[in-house]
Amino acid sequence: MSNLPDSDFDLDKLFLPAWAQEPAASKYANYEGEVERPDGRGDRRGPRPPRRDDGFRGRRDDRRPQGERRGPRRDEAGRREGPGAGRGPRPGFRRSEPRERPEPLPLPEVTVTLRPEEKGVESLARQIKMTGRAYPLFDIAQLILQKPERHVAVFSVKKGEDGKPIQPLFVCALDDTLWLTEDEAVAHVLRKHFATFYQTERTATEPPKGKYTFVAQCGFSGVVLGPPNHHDYQNALRKLHAERFSRMPFEAYKARVKIVRDEEVVKKWVDDQSFKTEYVCLNLPEATRLEGMAAAEKHFRETHKDNIIKPVETHSMNGAVARNLGSPGLLRLVRSVWEDQRRFPLQLAIVLSQQFAGHGLTFFKVNRTVTHVCVAKPQYLEVSDAPVSEGVKRIIEYINANPRCNRRGLIEALAPSPTAPAPAEATPEQTAIIADLHWLVHQGHVIEFANGVLDTAKKPVPRPPRPEPKAAGEAAAPATEEASGPVPEPAAPPAEAAPTPAPAGDAVAAAPVEPAPTAPPAPLENAAAPDAPAAPSPAPVENKPAVPQAESVESPS
Repeated sequence: MSNLPDSDFDLDKLFLPAWAQEPAASKYANYEGEVERPDGRGDRRGPRPPRRDDGFRGRRDDRRPQGERRGPRRDEAGRREGPGAGRGPRPGFRRSEPRERPEPLPLPEVTVTLRPEEKGVESLARQIKMTGRAYPLFDIAQLILQKPERHVAVFSVKKGEDGKPIQPLFVCALDDTLWLTEDEAVAHVLRKHFATFYQTERTATEPPKGKYTFVAQCGFSGVVLGPPNHHDYQNALRKLHAERFSRMPFEAYKARVKIVRDEEVVKKWVDDQSFKTEYVCLNLPEATRLEGMAAAEKHFRETHKDNIIKPVETHSMNGAVARNLGSPGLLRLVRSVWEDQRRFPLQLAIVLSQQFAGHGLTFFKVNRTVTHVCVAKPQYLEVSDAPVSEGVKRIIEYINANPRCNRRGLIEALAPSPTAPAPAEATPEQTAIIADLHWLVHQGHVIEFANGVLDTAKKPVPRPPRPEPKAAGEAAAPATEEASGPVPEPAAPPAEAAPTPAPAGDAVAAAPVEPAPTAPPAPLENAAAPDAPAAPSPAPVENKPAVPQAESVESPS
């Protein structure tokens, strides 16, 4: 039945461009085997040692036979022999002492919400309507979290009792970056967009006096800071630390500065000090010259800051941009929120259910645990009473008699394909079965799960009758009689682990349970809503339309 159309639907590929959805060619496709040497002996290198679990290759000691590993010699009592055998443990070293770890920095008082990308959700809804399959809601949320371009991060300030933000947010209008303080934003603009506002000019000046034989150099970036006894050394050191290594404590950064005695490095520093650097203001009526970076920063704050850096209360950005924020505090906050959602994506599932409901999709639960999203709400169909066609009855009876069957097996069982020659397309009998199955799925009478398993909507269990309200003057019944009476229906469903959304209408909200995407789904029990009719409107026996196209499938009201 390779010629039959099947609903292969991979949610993991829906966010990729068309060229990325094509199967990648194997890098071993043109491998022709081991090349034989001219002398006929082949490759004598032998097999490589196996890779370990941590990704590194085994050492030579790992290939030694048992009992020949390197190590100190020991006597029969287990004591070490040879040099250093009588030495005790190193002073001040104890394995039992716990290592002191610095306390983690507090996270900023800012709310971060992860939302699915709108275009991606629209594509998912269109595919679900076209295929008619039911997918676990939390599995889709996990797929959205796997790649940052599939979701959007929304930053919002928290306000105190006085109505003012506890932690303000600032946006740079030049590149739409987000910062916690104005100082962070100003430093970012002067580092990345300095040429937009100022032009650097160097003029010759008198070189530094004295003879210098060594200079200090940054151990990370290689920037030459000058001799430690020079009058401008401390300013250069603190400036470089503030601009490029502010995340590291100053004393720890200062310890990584090294002394270089190379004559070429010393000469380069002397040549750099033989010029005076000035900054010419751009985009201004008068060409003002500023001496030094401190003067340029002061001029920027007074002239351009209010137009470039603005406070905001809410700001949205793509997930890929949010993972590369320049503010260390915001970057730690985004990673913390993403890790929490990866463990249990309740927040993302709530927003996703609301977006799916806006596209006309509905929800149901399997055994009141795993929430699924589908094109139609499950509705029980009594084929013995409803005037439906024989093809519909056969499909319902086959699915009920064969649990965990799939579309291909159903079509082969009800309309076997000819053995030879293989037809180029489905036979008329198979086309009729496909049309009947399509109608049943989109009406909610049959559920086709993400793994291809078919199941029918089960008959809802009747509710027990509600007790009649007692009259005002009627005496209370004894405890024994009240216990023997009918049990009333609870007003609300059983409490769940976390609050669940209510997408729209009769849709069932997502439950905070761990989804099971790989295991085949259990048979549905009480999948239909309590207010669903026991016998829906019967399907027409004749002149039933063929399978509609994806664009013509409408979402249920």
